[in-house]
Amino acid sequence: MTDEPKPIIIQERLEVCELDRAHMALLNPVLIGQKTEARTIDENAKPMLEMTMREGIETVWDRFEMQQPPCRYCESGLSCARCTMGPCRIIPPHRIRGVCGADADLIVARNLLDTIATGAAAHSDHGRDIVETLCLVGTGKTRDYGIADPDKLRKLSAEFGIPTDGQSAEKLAAELGNAMLEEFGMLKNTLQFLGRAPKATRDVWNTIGIRPRGIDREVVDSMHRIQMGVGADYTGMLLQGLRCSLSDGWGGSMMGTEISDVLFGTPSVLKSRVNLAVLKEDHVNLAVHGHNPVLSEMVVKATADPELLGLAEKYGAKGINLVGLCCTGSELLMRKGVPMSGNHLNQELVITTGALEAMIVDYQCIFPSLTRTASCFHTLIISTNSKAAIPGSYFFDFHPDNGYLTAKAIVRMAVENFRNRNPKRVLIPGEPVPVMSGFSNEAIKKALGGTFKPLIDVIAAGGIRGAVGIVGCNNPHVKHDYGHVTLAKELIKRNILCVETGCAAIASGKAGLLQPEAAALAGDGLRAVCESLGIPPVLHMGSCVDNSRILVLAAELGNALNVPIHKLPIAGAAPEWYSQKAVSIGAYFVASGVYTVLGVMPHISGSPHVVSLLTEGLKGAVNASFAVEPDPVKASVLISDHIERKRVELGI
Repeated sequence: MTDEPKPIIIQERLEVCELDRAHMALLNPVLIGQKTEARTIDENAKPMLEMTMREGIETVWDRFEMQQPPCRYCESGLSCARCTMGPCRIIPPHRIRGVCGADADLIVARNLLDTIATGAAAHSDHGRDIVETLCLVGTGKTRDYGIADPDKLRKLSAEFGIPTDGQSAEKLAAELGNAMLEEFGMLKNTLQFLGRAPKATRDVWNTIGIRPRGIDREVVDSMHRIQMGVGADYTGMLLQGLRCSLSDGWGGSMMGTEISDVLFGTPSVLKSRVNLAVLKEDHVNLAVHGHNPVLSEMVVKATADPELLGLAEKYGAKGINLVGLCCTGSELLMRKGVPMSGNHLNQELVITTGALEAMIVDYQCIFPSLTRTASCFHTLIISTNSKAAIPGSYFFDFHPDNGYLTAKAIVRMAVENFRNRNPKRVLIPGEPVPVMSGFSNEAIKKALGGTFKPLIDVIAAGGIRGAVGIVGCNNPHVKHDYGHVTLAKELIKRNILCVETGCAAIASGKAGLLQPEAAALAGDGLRAVCESLGIPPVLHMGSCVDNSRILVLAAELGNALNVPIHKLPIAGAAPEWYSQKAVSIGAYFVASGVYTVLGVMPHISGSPHVVSLLTEGLKGAVNASFAVEPDPVKASVLISDHIERKRVELGI
């Protein structure tokens, strides 16, 4: 215990909940009920939302309402604050150029490229953290982590041209880690994983000049172009955006997924539970939230520590209950069956149950408001990454070389905080929903008998019409979970298999779509396949970096059929997306040849030329495009029609 690190307090924790009494006074029970129904379809979230509105506890939906109406120039992408000659706005017919001379097309394209580069940087930096941990394992600089999947380590090493005969796992880990870190720069001038794509798809990238040269290289190139006085051609901006996104999907994100499998285990099919009801009234409850499994793996280990379990019992708890949120939760759900308490817009509501002792966060998708919400309860917010320290939190500078000791200190804080829980404030709604998870590509192939041929055969025969990757987080512009769940239900009804990641998958889980019984909602062909294999019609493939699993699946199908990805009967969708990462994901789907439908309009409507290029012009370049359709029922028709056209083109 004496060796455990101590937290640093990032500013002082708020000791008194700041209730918005004026806001609360305007609400009556009828209005509260109407607002609740308008905000979410998550039945377990509804009583929590009602409670927050009665007590005046601010949530993301309240802040969204306070921001209305939005600035129409920002919403259309026509504002620019890149230099101090501005800020500028394009207001036709009088203000048609910014001070530097940039017109609407250029300003919108620069803003979009900035968004893509930011998203690619976030996911790829996550991948770098995982690869650096592999290097520490290989060089013996950490004993807290090991190689959970040595077979995958050897396969990846061979893919990178590293001799594997007679080599120890540690030596391979060091060499593979270094080889991957080189790809963040420009030493190789290419990315190894690009070779997984069908040759015809790679030929498209080479022809139009969007083959990525290095992960950091493309992010820096993008940021250079958007500096005032550099990029002036909006088409060049958008093509660089595609190249930058490809460096994420086939580079940083793919590394993050593959090396997480090596370090923590390649997911296999398992069962768990999901929604706010996975919290336990008689246990110490901890939630891990964010994206990096390096931290959460050690937290799992610490929650099983006999000393800490004994301490929990001493304070009157029956045990320690670990639950997940967002993508860190999906990582643990996929590999260890750790129950999920919710997705992006559930994060404040987990605290408002009054049963959460601590929320442990790393980075990405974490509301800065969490400490303010926690001030209304006994919950501790514990931040662990210097990139994402939160005022009002307790900060541990987490590093893999002392990962377990840090995790143990964090869990100890949570256990000791159990004494501060107010039983009268505890409200855990409803019952958990069963889910089936763990559908890595390896697990899917195993379920099919070791090859994707049965899937190809059933698609060719028409039992399954095609497949759609549904991804992305939640966005208060869209009724919480409605876009994800409605689209998935409509697609499986049309015999279209859905593969999902991140918050989209958890939305489907809460709605009961991640269990084999959901096959009853599917069309006859898909239902028969699911019932024969004992799987759901919607497959949870992991966290948002695991969208790279969907790319690999598409590539394997294309290689098996000897066709480029754009000829496959597949599509992508992001019904409730909100972040820069999602724009990068959508861009690398489209750049790889996957037609992708968005449910929320990007900030590009101020330039009809940019809109036209993304929705029509890219068809002539990468043989795929974006579409925007807020209504998930109508989106399902767009996707189904696209898949049927691809089937006709393939002659099936």
